[in-house]
Amino acid sequence: MVDYNKMYSMLFNKMTDIIEEIQQIQRQTEDMFIHGKDRELVLLKSGKESDPTKE
Repeated sequence: MVDYNKMYSMLFNKMTDIIEEIQQIQRQTEDMFIHGKDRELVLLKSGKESDPTKE
């Protein structure tokens, strides 16, 4: 018989690990940006806003 509890636990634990890793990487890259010397903010417009032929 399939052990659904074990399957769910494995899946949940692995997904939690991956989410934590992604969050850590996000914090690291945000820190790199904050402490970077040559940062420049660029405002990106959506395709709808930037294409006057669609209005």
